[in-house]
Parts: sequence; C-alpha cells; structure tokens
Amino acid sequence: MPNIEQMIDDILRREGDFVDHPADRGGPTKYGITQKTLSAYLGHAALRQEVESLSEEVAREIYRRNYYIAPKIDQLPLSVQPFVFDCAVNHGPQRAIKFVQNVCNRAGYQPPLSMDGVMGPNTKRGAEWTEEQKGETFLKALLEERRDFYRLIVQTNPSQQVFLNGWMNRVEEFEQEIV
Repeated sequence: MPNIEQMIDDILRREGDFVDHPADRGGPTKYGITQKTLSAYLGHAALRQEVESLSEEVAREIYRRNYYIAPKIDQLPLSVQPFVFDCAVNHGPQRAIKFVQNVCNRAGYQPPLSMDGVMGPNTKRGAEWTEEQKGETFLKALLEERRDFYRLIVQTNPSQQVFLNGWMNRVEEFEQEIV
C-alpha cells in the first residue's frame, strides 16, 4: 500500500502543471490546486499569478493537511485510501466520504450510515466492516460510485463533457491496480 507521499506523487502526476481551461469550473489550477483552495490556504483571494507560481511543496502541504489528515481519509482501510484520497482531491472530501458511506450502506452495514460526508467513528467502523465483508469488491463499488457521479455531472452540466474521458481514465487507473 502506498504511503501519503506516494499518493501525493500520484495526484501531482494526474493533475499536471498549470491549467486554465475555460470550461473548468475550478478556474486557474496548478497541481490540481484551484484558485479557491489556494485562497483559503493563503487567507486572502489568490491572484491568477499566485496560482501559476504555486510551489510543489505548498501543493503537497495542502493535499496532506486538507485532503488527507483533516477529513480523516487516513482512518479508512489502507486498501481504499489512495482512491478515496484521489476522490477527495477531485470532488472535495465530503463527497469522497459520501461515496464510502453509500457503498457501506448498500453493502448492508447496520445501522445505516448517515450520508453526511463526515469521517466519524461510525463511518470508520462501516468502512472496516465493508472491507472485511466484501474485500476488493469494496473498492470496485467505490469505482462505480465515482463513474456514476461523473456521468451525473455531465448530465447536469453538458459543458463538462469535455472532461469525461479524462475522468473515466482516472477511475480506470485504479481499476487496473485491482486486476
């Protein structure tokens, strides 16, 4: 299982350098860090130039702190941490945890988890139970949750269709690690 630094390496590889695609709702982005995320980190409205000059070191700190430690992704079973961490980066930590909660509920975890997007003790127990009961099917179900979510994004906002193939390739990368 990869450690957090390896997971961040993978995120940086997937996200690439500076981009400012007109259809990207995140606006200017570097290493996957949006202008909004950088603004929250800096404590002021980040300028486009600040996004462009973002250092890899700061991006790593933001990922480690805001997308792994703070949302408690580190408390999930090791087998799903890299995927859920990637989801947290791509969709926000709350959505990533909701993926986990939904899969646990569909797997039959009792009592059903609240779909609040918070990694509390019940969600931790639910994830551990689901991994124990379902093995690698847990990760496969998470992959399908994400695919469905991407399709819903495009259905709701067709301007996002331009990103769908790349998003699906991102899921496929995790699926290839199972086989």
